[in-house]
Amino acid sequence: MQTNQKLWYNQPAKKWTEALPIGNGRLGGMIFGGIHQEKIQLNEDSIWYGGSQNANNPDTKKYLPEIRQLLFSEKQQEAEHLARMALFSQPRYLHPYQPLGDLYLWFVHDDESVDEYCRILDLETAITTVQYKEGKVKYSREYFSSAVDETVVIRLISDRPGALNFSANMMRRPFDLGSRAISPNILLMEGECGRDGVEFRTAIKAVNEGGKVQTIGDSISVENADAVTLFLSTATTFRYQDPERVCLEQVGDASIQTYDELKEAHIKEYHEKFARVHLDLANGEKEELCSLPTDLRIKRYQEGEEDVDLESLFFQYGRYLLISCSRPGSLPANLQGIWNDQFTPPWESKYTLNINTQMNYWPAEICNLAECHQPLFDLIERMREKGISTAKELYGCRGFVAHHNTNLWGETHIEGIPLSASIWPMGAAWLSLHLWEHYRFGQDEGFLRNRAYPVMKEAAEFFLDYLVEDENGQLVTGPSISPENTFKLPNGTKGNLCMGPAMDNQILQFLFTAIHEAGKILENDDDFMLEIEKAIKRLPKTEIGQLGQIMEWLKDYEEVDSGHRHISHLFALHPGEEIHPIHTPRLANAAIQTLEGRLSNGGGHTGWSRAWIINFWARLREGEKAYQNVRQLLTTSIYSNLFDAHPPFQIDGNFGATAGIAEMLLQSHCREIVFLPALPQTWLNGSVRGLRARGGYEVDIIWKDGGFHSAKIKSKVEGICRIRTDIPLLVCNGERMVTTTWHDSILEFRAIKGDVYTIHPS
Repeated sequence: MQTNQKLWYNQPAKKWTEALPIGNGRLGGMIFGGIHQEKIQLNEDSIWYGGSQNANNPDTKKYLPEIRQLLFSEKQQEAEHLARMALFSQPRYLHPYQPLGDLYLWFVHDDESVDEYCRILDLETAITTVQYKEGKVKYSREYFSSAVDETVVIRLISDRPGALNFSANMMRRPFDLGSRAISPNILLMEGECGRDGVEFRTAIKAVNEGGKVQTIGDSISVENADAVTLFLSTATTFRYQDPERVCLEQVGDASIQTYDELKEAHIKEYHEKFARVHLDLANGEKEELCSLPTDLRIKRYQEGEEDVDLESLFFQYGRYLLISCSRPGSLPANLQGIWNDQFTPPWESKYTLNINTQMNYWPAEICNLAECHQPLFDLIERMREKGISTAKELYGCRGFVAHHNTNLWGETHIEGIPLSASIWPMGAAWLSLHLWEHYRFGQDEGFLRNRAYPVMKEAAEFFLDYLVEDENGQLVTGPSISPENTFKLPNGTKGNLCMGPAMDNQILQFLFTAIHEAGKILENDDDFMLEIEKAIKRLPKTEIGQLGQIMEWLKDYEEVDSGHRHISHLFALHPGEEIHPIHTPRLANAAIQTLEGRLSNGGGHTGWSRAWIINFWARLREGEKAYQNVRQLLTTSIYSNLFDAHPPFQIDGNFGATAGIAEMLLQSHCREIVFLPALPQTWLNGSVRGLRARGGYEVDIIWKDGGFHSAKIKSKVEGICRIRTDIPLLVCNGERMVTTTWHDSILEFRAIKGDVYTIHPS
């Protein structure tokens, strides 16, 4: 196992953003580590308020042509006035994700002095521990959320027989229907999430070693025990007809195993995923710095000191969080993963589709957690039926459309109030590209044929009907927005709603190109390929404005907020591939101008925006600038538990930063692999193992003195491997030299499935 993969603190958490997260994809907890009162704030991924909505506005189709004509005529105020009435959903907002409740442990202590306190989250094992001494007694607790046994497991022990005395109860406000005893050592909490919302049941069972356990009122009482194991599970009507039976069975099945068996199974299942990737940013001060509590390391770092091991810890923390909140069978990670303590969370803790949900999954493929992508694909499948209805009812179009938010039920209508965010029909198009990326990394043609291509085609069919011709004969989207930005017309009028913003065009360029490539791979759908080819030629191209920047709108309008957190018109740089420092240097230079303009005016002031900027600079192969933004994010946009601070907490910044660090070390878009494309000087020596590259490869890289030393590529499929390199390279398969060709800085060789190739300078 790797060393120093721990967050640790020498005091309990005082605030939620100091608590430590655990999760098994579906069931999560935030561990505070209190001494006399312990609080574990609980979440389950399907606890959402209210039910599904049929909220498409019946007047949209009638007024859509008029709104478009007003926008083409730059009658901004009239267009936006009509759009507020004719396009928005009824009701306007989606229902929120909600907490499951809190588990409290109330300890009976002798009020002696407490010392040797330590609270640890071990990323290697996904186990949180709390240890302290009170007087002469040492108390220890371990917490984990097991995907194997579908339970949260809490182990409490003391080194003096009979020293454990505490009560445990569960609470939820509002919609708490109370807890009741099922047996002398089992409590059941019942709850609901409003009218038409899910109902849930949560069971907790205590198994003692020594002493006595009994239920009193709504609590479990533990008296004079040597050790106790608590088992907690929950189930909802979203998945089960009888959630009470399910959660009681889960705690029952878990409790017949020994604690060591449970722990070993949990670690084995989790560690296999976590250990696939190892990042070592060699630093002579590693041991000294890792002996400091994490909050003090963060403070030291924010005061300007170096700590590259903290940076690698933050990278792996993102992978830990993704494993912990997105597993096959779970729901996808929302704005807060699964960790939310509020009944009215910021932005309802939904799935926001104009960057945030997509950013959550940027690390999935490259960071070797492809199965963690699966919940997003399942959500897209749930969205398809509603998206087909929304396309037909609102726009009179074929295919599948979604706007800027969705939820547990896969809603696709225009949701919200602000024009600056809501009227944006690109959600399904962008989401469908995640299926394409999954194929590109894994090369599973069955997945492409049966899952990815049908969704991509439906998303494209919508736009083939929806696009309209502008005065220049181009096919443009609209009404739409450049998320969530505002422009100024020449007459001084400010606006959000527009026709053909750059991000829309760039997403469609990527989607249509991907569909065309997929069609050639699958060798079918020739007539549809012809439709796509014709449409691609008429999409607006990415243009450069008078200030040398990438234009955000069809016309070179003035921005109202030059430091806006969204940088949507650089989609073509990342995650798109149209802007490239080698293949399109003129556009790349304009992207640099765009980024520098945003940053000089205060851009990147939210965690997720800063994370996107890391990825932008990495794609531009500007290692020092990418690293500056890694530092800036860790300096201004994290809490002491390493959660991303928007503020408030949003998990996308964690995931985006992890993906960005990986992108600094390995890139594989545009059909070429690049080793260390954005390596900063601070990471002078190091190695990374287990990253994935498009084309079906797993890659290890070693660098020394700031330069490439060697790499290994394991091929999962047979095909031509293409590596962009500025220096001659030798490729070996074992002891055998592999035949290569090298032309225009591209090295090529034929890779055989299952073989491992060693690459080093010649």
